[in-house]
Amino acid sequence: MLSMHTILVTGGAGYIGSHAAWLLHQQGYQIIILDSLVYNQSFDFPWATCIKGDVGDRHLLATIFTYYSITAIMHFAAFIEVGRSVADPAACYQNNVVNTLTLLNAMRDHGVNTIIFSSSCAVYGEPQQVPIDENHPKNPISPYGESKQMVEQILRRYADAYDMQFVALRYFNAAGALPERNLGERHEPETHIIPLLLHAATHKSVFTMFGTDHATPDGTCIRDYVHVLDIADAHIKAYEYLQAGNQSTAFNLGTGHGFSVREVVSAVQEVTGASLDIAYVEKRAGDPAILVADATKAREVLGWQPRHSELHAMVRSAYQFALLQQEKPVSGIHEVKQKQV
Repeated sequence: MLSMHTILVTGGAGYIGSHAAWLLHQQGYQIIILDSLVYNQSFDFPWATCIKGDVGDRHLLATIFTYYSITAIMHFAAFIEVGRSVADPAACYQNNVVNTLTLLNAMRDHGVNTIIFSSSCAVYGEPQQVPIDENHPKNPISPYGESKQMVEQILRRYADAYDMQFVALRYFNAAGALPERNLGERHEPETHIIPLLLHAATHKSVFTMFGTDHATPDGTCIRDYVHVLDIADAHIKAYEYLQAGNQSTAFNLGTGHGFSVREVVSAVQEVTGASLDIAYVEKRAGDPAILVADATKAREVLGWQPRHSELHAMVRSAYQFALLQQEKPVSGIHEVKQKQV
């Protein structure tokens, strides 16, 4: 019975983790969330137990694994800003790699052998061909991308040596929200294009566009955007895949179709009815012109299909969520209702 499956969702109060946790709950799983709330987000939903704490805290992990009968881990907890990883690689490696080792060793100590890992297309670096499939060379160009590749390599070694099973899901660009459940993207600071554009549209502020001379039809970067709920669905399918006894592996998650920055700007203007003020600056070093996924493997092996990833629909859901946040009083960080374990 699904009710016997208890999933520990690290980083489950974050953007993608919270949507995955909600979808797991909808399908009958018991959800335990461990999150340090590093992005100043709040989590106060009745459908999950939320524990405020660090995934690198081995004593807390031991308590959680002892108190709950954890079936599997969905591991989202990580520092995600590429720029921050370049400026402070030590913090990136400590949080994304060392803390994951602490988690994996806690899993070993308590007989939990299944993990779904939140990886990234950043493991590929500059694309040698587009679309990018899972066999593309791994040449990450930032500490963030390196940290994801390192964890994938560690997972393979642990799987071989300790009978652990894993799936690494390499996301391209997560987008969209689930406003009817009060779930969406709320990072502080925000670094992702759609929330930044929506903020510019609703606050009459300036949006900075990096580079208009990329080797693309309109000169701006092209990215593959996939709805966060489709990404969440892939996590459940990956868990079911491992439960069926299949081998550990990695999958790309994307639509196979990219949109340029100018196209995303246009979609935001159409959805919001606002005219955006754009500041054009030089392109950023190491910003690939085109990143588009070949997700054939996920479709054929997992039976995964992105069903919510039409661009305007994703922008519309993110806009609805942004409007909901504006209606709330600004009172700082909400305290998490912690479960005492």
